[in-house]
Amino acid sequence: MNKDKLVDLIAAKLGSTKAEAERAINATLDEITGALSRGEEVALTGFGAFQVSSRQARAGVNPRTGEKIQIAAVKVPKFRAGKNLKEAVR
Repeated sequence: MNKDKLVDLIAAKLGSTKAEAERAINATLDEITGALSRGEEVALTGFGAFQVSSRQARAGVNPRTGEKIQIAAVKVPKFRAGKNLKEAVR
């Protein structure tokens, strides 16, 4: 499913316009993104939690050349599925 299909489904479920559904989805995603960029966790009970995880710097190897390289430390978003989502997928 892509974002356009999700907008269509939300609009139909709420009986609203596609524009309203898209604004709601965009606002939700913007707030989740903003919270993660501030280092906060976003927990949606029963669905799951979004959080920021840190990866330490490490040594790596360029697969084309075999040259050893240094990979910088980074922060990455992670999602941990909640109980209801895990049960729905089984």
